[in-house]
Amino acid sequence: MKSEFIATENFDVAAYWRGRYNRGGTSGAGSYGRLAAYKADFLNTFIVLNNTESLIDFGCGDGNQASLFDVPAYVGLDVSETALRHCRRRFTDRPTYQFHNSAALDNLTPCDVAISMDVIYHLVTDSDFEHYVGNLFSMAKTYCLIYASNFDSGWSSPHFRHRAFTKYVRSSLPQWRLAAHVLNPYPFEPADPDNTSFADFFVYVINNGQCLIPAPAAK
Repeated sequence: MKSEFIATENFDVAAYWRGRYNRGGTSGAGSYGRLAAYKADFLNTFIVLNNTESLIDFGCGDGNQASLFDVPAYVGLDVSETALRHCRRRFTDRPTYQFHNSAALDNLTPCDVAISMDVIYHLVTDSDFEHYVGNLFSMAKTYCLIYASNFDSGWSSPHFRHRAFTKYVRSSLPQWRLAAHVLNPYPFEPADPDNTSFADFFVYVINNGQCLIPAPAAK
């Protein structure tokens, strides 16, 4: 058990995703089908309800999820140059959509909303997780939307670790208030992993800000 823990702690998540996209892989089932449609509907409605103009996405991947977004200005970040090149080609018809390497934050300005979808449970090391969360919230002016699991369960694979991340945010970023926890209408079912998920939406607002939350869609 100890050796498995050490191997996982040394896992290079950025190299994993670079290799995956270099081999022609995708962002995974969560970025396609009804889960992608659900996430896009929630986000697009949130953007309209709260009159937000700009969004930064920490983990845009192959861009399939972003293709369903309808936001005035979008910035997609990723660690894979292969995925970023693909996105730049795919979105040439959307001049307000831009894509950058995750290491380029110093050259970017914060957006009204920062989002993280299906990323946190892939950050298996504490250092990667803490660095990512710090950057995520630092690039949000008003709102931060996280779609992830929120419980501790150890490592289910070398690149998969569930975390009760809200505890970390509460202790490390007290200026951010958890305004809503929206349950997934498609909770995880082992028999249908591609169309169900253990992730929910968590909506954060800075300081004493307020926001409107989309009503759950009828199933």
